[in-house]
Amino acid sequence: MCGLYSLRQSSEAVRALFGYEDEARFPPRPYVAPAGPIGIVRKDRGVRRFALVLWNFVPGWAKEVRPGRPLINARSETVMEKPTFRNALTRRRCLVPADGYYEWKGDAPGRKQPFHILKADGGLIAFAGLWEHWQGPDGSELETAAILTTVAGPDVRDVHERMPVIIAREHFEAWLDVDGVEARKVMSLLAPAPAATLVAEPTVIERPKRPSPEPEQQSLF
Repeated sequence: MCGLYSLRQSSEAVRALFGYEDEARFPPRPYVAPAGPIGIVRKDRGVRRFALVLWNFVPGWAKEVRPGRPLINARSETVMEKPTFRNALTRRRCLVPADGYYEWKGDAPGRKQPFHILKADGGLIAFAGLWEHWQGPDGSELETAAILTTVAGPDVRDVHERMPVIIAREHFEAWLDVDGVEARKVMSLLAPAPAATLVAEPTVIERPKRPSPEPEQQSLF
């Protein structure tokens, strides 16, 4: 799963890689936590745009936004089958800029070792994401997102059995082009990162954003 990530690089570096038109300015964030705002990149009328949405996926057909553990991840193996995510996979794919994510290793509650998992070259990462638009009975509106996960690749499987899906730069357009590329044609992109892509560094979580150092997700899939 992916329950805490980092985005410490400059907004200029993010824009240069992801190629969106907006001049979005945002401070470095060593911890990006569930239920708060996250940046996503999506296409709108053929143009890549940057947007801030809530990291707590709410299906468009939901009658209400329920309090509790946020729905932050979607399993890539079942995403096409689940009503919660199926429509978003077809019509609302996005990328989530990051420069690393956190995972924990060990069996002792409260004493697990956190790792910061980064690209081997120190660069930015693009997580595969899905976003959704929800409108309440009172007319209120909310945009939300989830990050897709898959089985862990060889670089990180000793730390955790799953990892967020990482989309390579050469596949950004196919993932974002929901009008031109069908969902079934991008399913091959939902694969573990190949060897020598990532490094896992032991770390200390200095400012956790949730009561528990290991954020959990709502299990709806």
